[in-house]
Amino acid sequence: MIEKTRVCSSDLRGISRLAIEATTGVTDLVEAMHHNIAQIPGLRTTSPTGVTRGITGLVYRSIRGVTRLVGSGIDVALGQLAPLLDERSTIPGHEAVQAALNGVLGDYLTTSANPLAIPMSLRQDGQLLNLDRPGLAASSLPFTGKLVVLVHGLCMNDRQWNRQGHNHGAALARDLGYTPVFLHYNTGRHISANGQAFANLLETMVKQWPVPLEELVIVGHSMGGLVSRSACHYGSLSGHDWLRQLKKLVFLGTPHHGAPLERGGHWVDILLGFSPYTAPFARLGKIRSAGITDLRYGNLLDEDWAGHDRFTPAGDRRQPVPLPAGVRCYALAATLAKAGGEISDRVLGDGLVPVNSALGRHPDPNRILGFPPDRQWVGYGMNHMDLLDRPEVYAQLRQWLA
Repeated sequence: MIEKTRVCSSDLRGISRLAIEATTGVTDLVEAMHHNIAQIPGLRTTSPTGVTRGITGLVYRSIRGVTRLVGSGIDVALGQLAPLLDERSTIPGHEAVQAALNGVLGDYLTTSANPLAIPMSLRQDGQLLNLDRPGLAASSLPFTGKLVVLVHGLCMNDRQWNRQGHNHGAALARDLGYTPVFLHYNTGRHISANGQAFANLLETMVKQWPVPLEELVIVGHSMGGLVSRSACHYGSLSGHDWLRQLKKLVFLGTPHHGAPLERGGHWVDILLGFSPYTAPFARLGKIRSAGITDLRYGNLLDEDWAGHDRFTPAGDRRQPVPLPAGVRCYALAATLAKAGGEISDRVLGDGLVPVNSALGRHPDPNRILGFPPDRQWVGYGMNHMDLLDRPEVYAQLRQWLA
């Protein structure tokens, strides 16, 4: 006989209060986003005080009023943002805004079937690739036997591989003849869920690739590296063919053993501050997504999180997952320290990921990933985002893939 769980009135009040705070928090966030977007010349609908006005302002004030009465309305609040972020939007940075929202609330967006949730896809130049032979043939891809798939990190999208005039994928195409394809996905979902979906997507693409495939390479930045490792695990369990084509796997600042900043929710604060369009999302750190809490220790599998309260500290429960067999794996880390400085977990690495975590080092021998010394590299005097465009990072990437 299943024992019924008792919920006292104080618990109900607490749950209700949390729902109200979450809803008003999302409402404040959406209004802040609306305000920032409206500052674009020709779109101004806000007052100098930082809040919207007119009918738009009335909508947000009404949502707050109803929320305080009945404790509901998250979808209503998010609905005000949807028209600004659809595929036809001409607002600068709208894809970055949607990616940030998915990073912070992506699991909620998915489970509530919200149209703002990003469906996983493979893209090129921001355009969806149809993974059948006619669809691929109709694309502008320069098909070669060397395929590189680039996987972005938390709160980002595939277009953000372009930074400071550089794109690792485009450079590898120019210098080494790779065909670059970019994964676009909802980073707020569990890493294991994205890993399984990514494995299935790769299996479809490899089977439909219109020319003989000699080599598959994956380059993952930050969370993208964890999603890639998860995909390798689930692809192996499913007996996927694409793993036989996978020759090299490169990790750029991947938190293989987690990131300390997640434990305080500060990961969001720092990462989203890079753009005025995404900065308001930092206020939602306390209701952060499953994808973000997976970064606490670097969860890769369903078993790592299933049946546990992800907001309750419970130690590292991960199942050890080795690097994929038969694949040459490389790890690039960054540190804000100057060259020659001591590298330890007392120094916060690149500002988000400690160097030891990025290099797969761990005090528990069962968790050490064991990258060979010649497949490790540390960039000094650079932050987490510098891994996307610094010349010395690309030079090392090119050397390894040449």
